[in-house]
Amino acid sequence: MAIRAGQALNGRCTIGILYGLVIDIPMNQLICAPSGSDGLQQEDLFPIREVARLTGVNPVTLRAWERRYGLIVPTRTEGGHRLYSQADVDTVRSITGWIERGVAVSKVGQILARARDQDAKARGPRSLASSDGQQAWQAHLRQAVNEFNEHRLQQICDEIFSSCDLTEVFEDVLMPVWRDFAARRDAFGQISEWLFLDSFLRVRTLERARQMRRDTRQHVLLAALPGACRELELWVAGLLLSTEQTRLSVLAPGQPLEELSLLCGKMQPDALVLFSNDVPIADLPKRLLRLGLGLNCPLLLAGETADLAQDSLQGSPIACLGAQGHVMQRRLEQFLAGRLDT
Repeated sequence: MAIRAGQALNGRCTIGILYGLVIDIPMNQLICAPSGSDGLQQEDLFPIREVARLTGVNPVTLRAWERRYGLIVPTRTEGGHRLYSQADVDTVRSITGWIERGVAVSKVGQILARARDQDAKARGPRSLASSDGQQAWQAHLRQAVNEFNEHRLQQICDEIFSSCDLTEVFEDVLMPVWRDFAARRDAFGQISEWLFLDSFLRVRTLERARQMRRDTRQHVLLAALPGACRELELWVAGLLLSTEQTRLSVLAPGQPLEELSLLCGKMQPDALVLFSNDVPIADLPKRLLRLGLGLNCPLLLAGETADLAQDSLQGSPIACLGAQGHVMQRRLEQFLAGRLDT
């Protein structure tokens, strides 16, 4: 049960009834999101038991992640009740995703912090639309998906694309909602909701990719490591890697690694980028080096795997582009210009 901020009274705000208790928060502790086109004015806050239900992580573990590792910092009422934002819920899901892929919880904080730092450096000052409005946009998207309202979903996306930078659109608004629905598999209809959103976003992403296709001298192939990401993630990566100077060709998921030398020999790209969001397997550096020996172009690695494998690939001819859109794009441009060390 989400709790929505309510009426302010004497410098405090009663936000609702939490399992039979009325919870008050001082006004200076209340987190609000901007109003949207349908009147959403304030951010939903979730009690710990609701976060546990949404994410599958029990309250004891959530409290331990907060105390021991500082992975989540929920809002606190004066009575000590923890209240979590949607961003906190997304962080919990990100943490569980890394743990499920074999990363120790003690290492997850470093991964999340490094990803945020890299993105902040590449992105520069955040736009007002992204920093202040993403929670509201996400709420509108979730409502449209809950209603299976494709027309409303189209309207919302049009507004988002006209208001935000392309990387912000996907990384701060669309993909967090997509991952949220992908993780919900417990209740009746939730798989259908995710499939509905996934299909819609794949069509929109392909449309944007076609609009951005240019005849340029630099040509880059993008392929996924087998089983390492879903189709939408691959297409979004291709969209965010594209620049005015670079034409990107995205190979379909399932492309055999052993046949990439054949494609590169015929298509003559300036570089081949492999994309993956999985925890790297132990022999990944050896496999990549072996693959690179059979190519007639440089080999690069992108996605969350690139961040995790960066140390093991240091000094090799394989460049790591990172996982965030602005970081990947900047590093690819630097590599093609001969200004990025591997």
